[in-house]
Amino acid sequence: MDIQKTMANLEKNNMKVFFVETKEEVVPLIKTLIKEGESISNGGSESLKQCGVFDLVKNGKYDFIDRSGLEGEAVRDAYIRAFGCDTYLCSSNAVTENGELYNVDGNSNRVACIVYGPRQVIMVVGKNKIVKDIDEAVKRVKTCAAPPNTVRLSLSTPCSKTGKCVSLMTKENSLMPEGCASEHRICCSYVVSARQRHKDRIKVIIVNEDLGY
Repeated sequence: MDIQKTMANLEKNNMKVFFVETKEEVVPLIKTLIKEGESISNGGSESLKQCGVFDLVKNGKYDFIDRSGLEGEAVRDAYIRAFGCDTYLCSSNAVTENGELYNVDGNSNRVACIVYGPRQVIMVVGKNKIVKDIDEAVKRVKTCAAPPNTVRLSLSTPCSKTGKCVSLMTKENSLMPEGCASEHRICCSYVVSARQRHKDRIKVIIVNEDLGY
């Protein structure tokens, strides 16, 4: 894991990069990147929770688009509003030393907002999510990210019981989209963000601690 190389290559790919030593430094930094009254939404993220970001955006100073507790069409409406928000907060499943972001979604609302829509995307990424290349990123999701997320969401998938994707049961390096046929599968859409056309729209905060899955 080479943090400096990762940061340099993210910058080459037109993403703005910040580095902090601890998770306690994340909220003060984010406060400098957003304005009071802005519309803000988020993807599901243990990293944001661990850093106290949700306490910040729920403090009443922002137009926070909160989908928690919503059901049916209300959830869809929140997703659509989030797509046009000023700032979208999330993490990344993996970040490569080549300066690429790798993200896998079930509903695909998070990857949709990463790709286009919100005026800016702010990602909070622990050092544990930095990998050498896309192949390692794929394996990381299949072993480190998806299984614990299915447990957190109480989803009955093979990986929630075995701790790794079923595709790895038959071969060591399975292809990116290979996986289970469960109706609860959370690995449905795969997005690699490389060089960006809109400079600094995506901002990556790398934290020198392990965060999330």
